[in-house]
Amino acid sequence: MIERCRSDYPVGMMCRCLEVSTSGFYAWVGRKPGPRARANAGLLERIREIHEDSKGVIGAPRMQEDLVDEGMHASVNRVARLMARAGLQGWPRRTRRRFGGKPGARPVGIENRLERDFHANEPETKWVTDITEIVTQEGKLYLCVVVDLYSKLVVGWSMHHRQDRHMVVRAVQMAVWQRRGRSEVILHSDRGGQFISGTYQKFLGGNALVSSMSAVGHCADNAACEGFFGMLKRERVHHRCYRTRDEARADLFDYLERFHNPRMRRRVARRDREFSALIKPSVETG
Repeated sequence: MIERCRSDYPVGMMCRCLEVSTSGFYAWVGRKPGPRARANAGLLERIREIHEDSKGVIGAPRMQEDLVDEGMHASVNRVARLMARAGLQGWPRRTRRRFGGKPGARPVGIENRLERDFHANEPETKWVTDITEIVTQEGKLYLCVVVDLYSKLVVGWSMHHRQDRHMVVRAVQMAVWQRRGRSEVILHSDRGGQFISGTYQKFLGGNALVSSMSAVGHCADNAACEGFFGMLKRERVHHRCYRTRDEARADLFDYLERFHNPRMRRRVARRDREFSALIKPSVETG
């Protein structure tokens, strides 16, 4: 406070009022920042850069994850404290009531194979898919994605002004083209008409994909994909006003391929390094 007000009041008078020695004040002014203060300054500088790159949408939890991915060690509380002091904050989730149509009948022989177990130990074992709508001034644009539950990568996607079965098949086809292995993959969806269609089911059967579908009235059965859409809209769509569908397509492509997927790849690489570090001593001991 003395430092802030020294241009308005005499330093000696303020020191007497606050019972601080004048020599102690000047010693504090000339003291160099300690290791913790220097570390916080460097950390805050990188936080500002990441916050600016994300267009101001990343909050403390995801900021901390990005810092850890880069090899910088900081707790969530420390990151939140630094962001609060700098006036940086992410965008909160929007809450809204959802109204959905009546789900279709699940095709014979198809079950809910995930049973809300969205954890995968290996890539290309569990995928989830769904459709969301993006509002533009030209009309609605529909986005279908296929997300790998191991890496959280969007391995397939497609966009169209109609949410039909062909758009869904194109998204899954993109995921199949990028698949490296040949083993069966569980592909989970809700009971939308596009997913129960014969065209979609036939495509899955011909590409070693095992169809899995949610139960009636249980939106949480596909929470992993719903969560991705919520993140997409919170971090990008809600901050835009798209004039045309082409403008929305370009921005969604930028988010998927230049923002989200690179972050997920870095996160998987870090997780793999940590796992390798854990098993290496055991192997050497054995």
